[in-house]
Amino acid sequence: MHLIQSLEKELGKAQLPNVQVGDSVEVHYLIKEGEKERIQLFIGTVIALRGRGIRRTMTVRRIVQGEGVERVFPLHSPRVKDVVSSRRGETRRSKLYFLRDRVGKRTRLKEVLGGREDDSTEEGSAPAPAAPTGSKSKAEKVTV
Repeated sequence: MHLIQSLEKELGKAQLPNVQVGDSVEVHYLIKEGEKERIQLFIGTVIALRGRGIRRTMTVRRIVQGEGVERVFPLHSPRVKDVVSSRRGETRRSKLYFLRDRVGKRTRLKEVLGGREDDSTEEGSAPAPAAPTGSKSKAEKVTV
């Protein structure tokens, strides 16, 4: 193993939050005011994920008093205490920089209902039913 990879494994967090671009998140960030430290929430939409390993960062955007505010959070930072995903957004791009030009309700993304493939399924949920056997019409044919 290379020296850099061993340092990243040693210094990085063991468990990263399951966050994707387009998600509405609450970032619990530790800030210092004089002698006191407290946790402040930054609630917004993830518009970009960058880097890999210990350099992985997340850009979160929100609107405050009519002004757009973006903040970049290093995911492995000890100051980032928790990232809670409150809503999954449906996107077709890896960077949502086009949201910078939008105002008001146009900044909303469609919500993904249900779960994504990487989410764990609930204990009581039944598996998806198998496709019926026999001939399929052109609309039903699935190529893998």
